[in-house]
Amino acid sequence: MSAANIASYFSSFTPKGQRLTSLLQQRIVYLDGPKGTMFQRHRFTEAEFRGERFAGHPQELKGNNDLLVLTKPEVVRTIHRAYLDAGSDIIQTNTFNATRIGQVDYGLGAHVREINLEATRLAISVVREVEAAQPGRECWVAGDIGLTGRTLSLSRDVNDPGVREVTFDEIRAAYREQVAALLDGGVDLLIVETIFDTLNAKAAIFAIDEEFEARGTRLPLMISGTIADLSGRMLAGQTTEAFWNSVRHARPLSIGMNCALGAEQMRPYIEELSAKADCFVSCHPNAGLPDPLAPTGFPEGPEDTAMALREFARAGIVNILGGCCGTTPEHIRAIVRATRNHAPRKPPVLTAALRLGGLEAFNNEVPGETGVAAAFIMVGERANVTGSPRFRKLVVEGKFTEALAIVRQQIENGANIIDINFDEALLDGPACMRQFLNLLAAEPDLARVPLMLDSSKWEVLVAGLHCVQGKGIVNSISLKEGEEKFLARARLCQRHGAAIIVMAFDECTPGDADYEYA
Repeated sequence: MSAANIASYFSSFTPKGQRLTSLLQQRIVYLDGPKGTMFQRHRFTEAEFRGERFAGHPQELKGNNDLLVLTKPEVVRTIHRAYLDAGSDIIQTNTFNATRIGQVDYGLGAHVREINLEATRLAISVVREVEAAQPGRECWVAGDIGLTGRTLSLSRDVNDPGVREVTFDEIRAAYREQVAALLDGGVDLLIVETIFDTLNAKAAIFAIDEEFEARGTRLPLMISGTIADLSGRMLAGQTTEAFWNSVRHARPLSIGMNCALGAEQMRPYIEELSAKADCFVSCHPNAGLPDPLAPTGFPEGPEDTAMALREFARAGIVNILGGCCGTTPEHIRAIVRATRNHAPRKPPVLTAALRLGGLEAFNNEVPGETGVAAAFIMVGERANVTGSPRFRKLVVEGKFTEALAIVRQQIENGANIIDINFDEALLDGPACMRQFLNLLAAEPDLARVPLMLDSSKWEVLVAGLHCVQGKGIVNSISLKEGEEKFLARARLCQRHGAAIIVMAFDECTPGDADYEYA
């Protein structure tokens, strides 16, 4: 996407969202820092977290920072003001864990809407105060969408790698409830951050898009992942480029990284996003790598973080800068001072290409020749009950773990994509697809390649989409059941971030044989 058409690309945004887009083309924009670091300075007791309202609540509430918008609102306001005074253009609502699933451990699921509404009201009120005191200044409130404490791509049970403690639809519903409250409260944009499992992020993106469509409006969306450690991968295994390929369907305002690493350790991944993402790039690192011996738990002071991020700005690889764990308003002030005279990154213009992802990216391009398609894509089609008697026998016998060996063999023989099919009359297709994909996700050498979900049954394809954290392929949809159903399914595939194979026949095409071999 060229700088010239960015404004057109985001023309569906609200006027305030369009002004933010315009500002990003002119200069580096500054995000705030974490609330948790600031709350820790207060050393709130259990009684202070509870306040009068929740004094008799039956579960422990200490550590539930989101609740502080109800029990310590003035402290939250003071923190917002401190970041704005330090130079932040965007402040995030204090709602990082404010979903029904995130609040279940505290027994406060019924208060999720109220928490999000009040958090938004507090942030907006502080922004208006600052704007009134500084005519000509404009600031934005981002609805903060963080972790749920549950993961869709990993099992907590070491004895059963296929089990999940939550479903895609449960995560999606929890995020949609939060998003609805944030939008009702009046946020200017949304940020899905600290992503360690891209499938969770895809559920959030799905919920956000649903809510935008229902309201007939669209706000800017920031997306920020977390590289778990110096291995260069997220906790659920994805590389930076695979992560980007998996979420780019959201058409985000920005893509970036936050948390876990300090700026210096984060630089390779920001450079990669800068080169490969055709939207803006954000970076809000920790104050260095966590250090339990440091007084704050993090080694970097404001100038340390600022000097590291100044090099990012000099290199022209960032558009949005802020701070994560261990940073403070003093860090933000230093970052602004060190980088404000540097030009923002210009998003690259990318040519059209098939860009997929498992744990690793697969782009259908000739290496070193951007935009030139590779001659062949090799699809392994033996994990298919209609095409492999051996695979079918193992599945019918319930030997899913043994069936994974067929996938491994195909990858070792050079398959770029793995086709998976459970269309057999005696099988429960959706259940088989879920079980097999969940087991496959626990095998990094298998999950590294993109998946092709192959079925003539829509419910089987949906079951697969709910289990794939990367960007895969739906094989297939067609006009066999009419244009209306075709378009609805195409939109759902897009909302899940999947590429699509369209079979060239319609409701007038006779015979199942034509379907089989079209």
